[in-house]
Amino acid sequence: MIASISRTLFTGFITLLPVILTIYLLYWLAVSSEQLMGAALQFLLPDVLYFPGLGIIAGLVVVFAVGLVMKAYFVRQLFALGEAVLYRLPIIKSVYRAIRDMFDFFSPEKSGLGQVVAVSIDGKQLIGFITQEDPERLPESFRESDSVLVYIPMSYMIGGFTLFIPRSDVRKLNMGMDEAMRFALTAGITGKNK
Repeated sequence: MIASISRTLFTGFITLLPVILTIYLLYWLAVSSEQLMGAALQFLLPDVLYFPGLGIIAGLVVVFAVGLVMKAYFVRQLFALGEAVLYRLPIIKSVYRAIRDMFDFFSPEKSGLGQVVAVSIDGKQLIGFITQEDPERLPESFRESDSVLVYIPMSYMIGGFTLFIPRSDVRKLNMGMDEAMRFALTAGITGKNK
């Protein structure tokens, strides 16, 4: 009886937790946008024109406008100059570069980045993601070998390993990045999507 109740509670927990976390993340983004942009708008606009939610709308407009402006070559060059300054500041360069690299990894603008692969190690197959194939972008001591940089995620954890793998031990898979990441992070429990 107790085992059945515990199993039912656990099933309800694992069903609701992803939904609750997703809703909370969206809520946090909306509240943060409303607080930041809303305060600025309340300062700039008369009370008659301001209404709750205007900060969220303004936040979305700003994000969209930045996306549009970043398509211009001149703006991209200015942004690159600004990043070059950040990359020279102690502590900030480490944090900013790590965050920037993570977002670049998942960016739709980067074609081929994150190609899903099966890596053969001692007869075993691991799911991984190619993070770098261009030898010129690898550290100098790794440029001579015919290897690629592969990220191997760990199940049920935020983290993984980045390994230099010979190309002969890497096989590209016909699997989407999100499906492969979900499959690897849940240890295959999720199975195939319908």
